[in-house]
Amino acid sequence: MKKTAIILSSILGVISTIVLALFVYYFSITAGVRLDPNKLNDSVQNVSVYDFQGKEIDLPQLKKCASFSKLPSYVPNAFVAVEDKRFYKHNGFDYKRIGKAVLRNISSFSFREGASTISQQLIKNTHLSGEKTLTRKLKEMKLTRALEKRYSKEEILSLYLNSIYFGHSAFGIEEAASFYFQKTAETLSPAESATLAALVQSPNRYSPFRDGEKCLKRRNFVLSLMRNQGYISKSEYDEAVLEPLPLAPNEESASGSSYLALVFEEFSNLFPAEKPDDSTLKIYTYYDPALQKSMESYEAETDYSACILDNLSHGVKAYYSSAGRIKRLPASLMKPLLVYAPALEMNAISPATPILDERTDFGGYSPKNYNDEYAGYVSARYALSHSVNVPAVKLLNVIGIDKGAEYMKKMGLPVSEEDKSLALALGGMKEGYTLPDIAFAYSVFPSMGGYSPSRAIRKIESASGKTLYEWKPTFTRVFSEDTAAIMNDMLQTAVRDGTAKKLRSLDFQIAAKTGTGANSSGNTDAYTVSYTSENTVAVWMGMRDNSPIKTTGGNLPAALALTLNRKLYQDHAPADFPLSDGVIEVAFDKEEYEKNHRILSADPTAPPITTLSELFRASAPPQETSTRFSSPTIQKPTISVKNGSVIIELCQTEYYDYVVKRKNNGKTVIIYEGNYRSKIIDNSVAAGETYEYSVTPMYKGRTGESIILPSVRIQKSDDVPDHWWD
Repeated sequence: MKKTAIILSSILGVISTIVLALFVYYFSITAGVRLDPNKLNDSVQNVSVYDFQGKEIDLPQLKKCASFSKLPSYVPNAFVAVEDKRFYKHNGFDYKRIGKAVLRNISSFSFREGASTISQQLIKNTHLSGEKTLTRKLKEMKLTRALEKRYSKEEILSLYLNSIYFGHSAFGIEEAASFYFQKTAETLSPAESATLAALVQSPNRYSPFRDGEKCLKRRNFVLSLMRNQGYISKSEYDEAVLEPLPLAPNEESASGSSYLALVFEEFSNLFPAEKPDDSTLKIYTYYDPALQKSMESYEAETDYSACILDNLSHGVKAYYSSAGRIKRLPASLMKPLLVYAPALEMNAISPATPILDERTDFGGYSPKNYNDEYAGYVSARYALSHSVNVPAVKLLNVIGIDKGAEYMKKMGLPVSEEDKSLALALGGMKEGYTLPDIAFAYSVFPSMGGYSPSRAIRKIESASGKTLYEWKPTFTRVFSEDTAAIMNDMLQTAVRDGTAKKLRSLDFQIAAKTGTGANSSGNTDAYTVSYTSENTVAVWMGMRDNSPIKTTGGNLPAALALTLNRKLYQDHAPADFPLSDGVIEVAFDKEEYEKNHRILSADPTAPPITTLSELFRASAPPQETSTRFSSPTIQKPTISVKNGSVIIELCQTEYYDYVVKRKNNGKTVIIYEGNYRSKIIDNSVAAGETYEYSVTPMYKGRTGESIILPSVRIQKSDDVPDHWWD
């Protein structure tokens, strides 16, 4: 017995020592931990947003709080039902739930299942990080006990609902109601309340705007819990499960500005389940307040959007949209991305390539040009800079729709199978793209063929300065540097004398493309996307309901793009576009190009006035070279007899010298030697004689092939009839 008593005493001693040690450890760890009412009452004290200079952006709109007393009872009860069904019975800890979680974690050899009550979640959201450590858990225990002693259950619920993160850009129940349902929290229905409660576990996963099916299933699960726990009746449940989910967010509500909506949308994508593990977050952005003000102060008769990117950092400097981040048909903005750049990359064209612009039927599809006007043969440069429709469709037909779509996908603009038709060259598709996505794609050209998306968030830090996220663009090679350099040059032509000429007053290199979409009622979408070596500026104008507008891409959108570019470069000019060793300038034969629509490198001896110059990829220069001057060649002249004289008419090759010889009775004489004349007249001929003439072109000592003309006989007075030649 004595031995047993000694053993038991020893065991009790060890246990007591362990318990004492735990108490000492607990009190040492939590000694300085105090509940801070200010942190509880400031619903978004843990989110600060900074502009590109590191100055904090005021977020008063994120501090809206719902009045708990005005909320229908089913609003807080929806959260209690799914997050903490014994909330009104426990003192901050649900020991029954904790026990079940422990058993499940042991059986699964993991620590995935938690058992946090609403009180614990409130403490974690406002006072602590989310790290899974014993130290953090002990601090949470002390603060939760203090919370439950100091605040009533209704006060805790109110603080919780006004601090929780609902995804996208919504912090707190009031902003969530506005963002998801465009209403106040006190007017939420049971179904809407259940939807918001369903989001808490994973706002990104259960967002109705990301996965409606998952959201609906989760919402109806919450409604079933509310019915089973007595918070709603069966009839209320039956009505609620039939209520549809919201289709589109109120993008302006939660952020107060389009730019901040973009910031918090990115934030949701970065941390889809919950805020990162830290009580205080510092979000650093590329936001430029002055540029944003210029965008938002524009007075338009239509809805409009504008977006400015930094081409080096691929950061979004400013963004505004009066219509939300809607998708619209891209119109002719597709031509550089889908058609011309891929065609250059595939060596299907050069800027000089002649394309016949005429009404063409492509198996039942017959695109029209603006005003139904057609110009005959035009160069690819002209067709792009003047946004001519038929040549773009012809080129897409040559390179292939699937091939063009492959390039689009690499630039973040996927094309669905149902959209794959030749109409795609003109922006004909079912849904379209957002303006930021189009701007991101156009930055591939100043980035010399490498594509990276752009981001509004530059960096996210914790309160301690730990970097939780930092944006670094990663590039996908879409086009070669030489293709990008040529596209930069071709789109500068659109500014100099094409559809974007409203921008030509800018005294630095700028490239641009306009686009105008229309339906049977008139124009519906108008775009200008411009870029320099430093920044990309994209503008859209239209009506969110697709009603007609009274502008084209080259008009009001270009005017706004001009204003924004002047603001961007008010104190400096951007550097010129980079050059590429893979691009060469080639002179080619002007006459051959204009008359026969062929590209032949100019004869090395050709006078400059007889040539045109254009850029070519060094890997795809013209395949043939003209010999028009090194081996002078002319079309066959005409010869006739009139009033006793022989008349030889030369073709229009005025850059040659000519030797004209006459042969008669075995004797050959030179009747003319000298510069081009349209007519050579030989008066020294005798009646009744027959003559044979030859014409030899010459250029700078180089003699071409002689052309023998048909012989002619000079009429005698008694000759009947009078023949001009034998």
